[in-house]
This record gives sequence, structure tokens and C-alpha cells, in this order.
Amino acid sequence: MKFGPTARLLGVALVAGALGVAVGVWRNGPNPLLHTELGQRALQEALSASAPEPPAGLKIAERGAILPTFSVPALDGGAVTLPDAYAGRPVLVNVWASWCGPCVKEMPELDRFARSQAANGMQVVGIALDEPEAVRAFLRRVPVAYPVLVDAPGPGDAGVRLGNRKGVLPYSVLLDADGRVLKQKVGPFGEGEIEGWVR
Repeated sequence: MKFGPTARLLGVALVAGALGVAVGVWRNGPNPLLHTELGQRALQEALSASAPEPPAGLKIAERGAILPTFSVPALDGGAVTLPDAYAGRPVLVNVWASWCGPCVKEMPELDRFARSQAANGMQVVGIALDEPEAVRAFLRRVPVAYPVLVDAPGPGDAGVRLGNRKGVLPYSVLLDADGRVLKQKVGPFGEGEIEGWVR
């Protein structure tokens, strides 16, 4: 069955409206749907639909595909190339900023999870879209047991490359040991939620 332009437009509008309601509920209170993989996919589709187009030629992460290689400055100097730097280990990449309240609130949970991993277990990596000095000052007050990288926020930043075209923080990505994107999550982790999400 073929649908005309009006029917397709109406269908897109209905889906966008439903997803807009989901985003509104997410921003205004807890929503169990957004803690499911289906809810996260719907939320990310809605956010991507209203996101600006990324710069031409910028490779964006996609679920099920190997993460396109890119480098991010390390907070202590040098640069780290993802996913190559952590090849052979699954990786939870968390994009955050020192000024982001939900990011700050979830950091103890990320730190707890990182500390629970064996030497060859899952690696947690933070990427701050922030000023390096603001990140250093924040980490002096709230130290974490995982590496933190830093990138300047913008249309081609690490968060966008990881699939977060709208730039909502916090944002997390789960990579397998080969660098394949398994999951993407918009919003903070609640207490005890990470273990279930990484399974």
C-alpha cells in the first residue's frame, strides 16, 4: 500500500508528537519507559529529528556498527583514540559537563561501577564537554576512579560523534570489546541501574 505525501506527513507528525510527550515527561519526572531500550531508542529518534545536521563528512556512531575512530584530548595531556585505546575490553563512555546537574548527580554511581570492575572488566571513560580547568577543579572536589577526557562543545564534538546529535547531557554509550556500539542512553543513571544496562 502506498501513502501519499499528506498521509506520510501526518504519520510523521503523530510519531513526533508522541515522542515529544515522552520527552516532556522525561524532563518533568521519572518515566519507566525511558529506562527501557525501546524508550531510549524512541527518545533518541525524536531528539535526532530536531537536531541540526552535523558538519559534512563527520562520522556519527550507529547502533550495531563499529564506532568510527576519533581522538579526544586527555585531561592530563596527549590524546586518546576511541575505540582503539580500549580494544579488547567493553567500554562505557559517559559524556558530561561540570555545570550539568544530572551529570554531577550520576557521577558517584559511575565511579562505584568503575571501581567494581576487575582489571580486565568494563572500562568506564568520561568525556567532559567543558573547559579543562573547570573539569580539573570539579575532579579535585569529586574524584573518580576512571579516565576523564575533555572536548570543546560544538557541532562536531565527541558527544555528536557518539550519536548524541542534539547534545543532551548526560549521554552514555556502551561499546563491546571490538568497539561496536551496543547501546546509547540519554539521561542519567539511577542508583543500581548501570549493571542492568550493561548486561
